[in-house]
Amino acid sequence: MGFWALNLDTVIMSLLLGVVLMFVFRRVAKKITPGVPVGAQNFCEWAVEFVDSSVRGSFSAKNNMIAPLALTIFFWVFSMNLMDLLPIDYVPLLMHQLGVPYFKVVPSTDPNATFGLAIGVFLLVLFYSFKMKGVGGFVGELTLQPFGKWGMPINLLLEGVNLIAKPISLALRLFGNMYAGEMIFILIALMGGAWAGVTLGGATLYGSQILLSLGWAIFHILIVTLQAFIFMTLTVVYLDMAHQEHH
Repeated sequence: MGFWALNLDTVIMSLLLGVVLMFVFRRVAKKITPGVPVGAQNFCEWAVEFVDSSVRGSFSAKNNMIAPLALTIFFWVFSMNLMDLLPIDYVPLLMHQLGVPYFKVVPSTDPNATFGLAIGVFLLVLFYSFKMKGVGGFVGELTLQPFGKWGMPINLLLEGVNLIAKPISLALRLFGNMYAGEMIFILIALMGGAWAGVTLGGATLYGSQILLSLGWAIFHILIVTLQAFIFMTLTVVYLDMAHQEHH
């Protein structure tokens, strides 16, 4: 392992899920029909309207790229998170049979994936900050807010920390929540692994594992969706801030 090491399982799963999403949406778009939508078309239209209304509520500037970007982020992160609902050992066991000793099926439990997404958002924030405000405007925002020209060192420190905190908070929030959820699934699975023999204690562990797995999986559906929505919303908010000029 080193700085240039690549987690191939994360890369493969992320790209695979992205391709699946593009295939589904493209197929629906090619077969779209007027009138009352049904099936996949109904779901895709609902998804587009949901994201569009969320963007309208969080983004006040004019940029036709923001809504498609938000749609892509939401469903890509959601699909990566959704892999956490698969039984934790099914895919790794299958890959082990194929000669792969280790395989992580949930990309968002890998900080490399979440930081990659967050850094991509951060680069867009910097790009639009320079584009909309110019070099002078962006530098002035970092050095003259909030204490004016006499507080430049403090302004730069405060605004610099605020700027750098955006991608870090994006990445760690998604990673932390999904990793914690995966750890709970593993702990619940260990309860079943501790079952040995037909005893009262073993039967209790086995029954508890089934109930806890079901309950946590149902609750985790909310976490999976909420984390994707938060990542999307914060991305839109950060880009909105990049489009605004402070005086």
